[in-house]
Amino acid sequence: MKEFKYVVTDPEGLHARPAGILVKKAAEFQSKIMIDKAGKAADAKRILGVMGLGVKKGEEVTITAEGEDEETAIVALEAFFKENL
Repeated sequence: MKEFKYVVTDPEGLHARPAGILVKKAAEFQSKIMIDKAGKAADAKRILGVMGLGVKKGEEVTITAEGEDEETAIVALEAFFKENL
């Protein structure tokens, strides 16, 4: 399992547009990808789960990838977060 932590800097937080892009990006990988905020986790491949976390600016999230392409997935997702959030 691979993981990284990220503090959201976007003023809007993890709102609908980046959440939708995140779900599409996560769906590109075979690995199980989870996003966790303050002990509450959601499947990063499901928009309602991601939106349900209510991630706001300044909050830290942990993204984990577990599976055959976890290394590739975690690198791509970390780049996504740095570029979009």
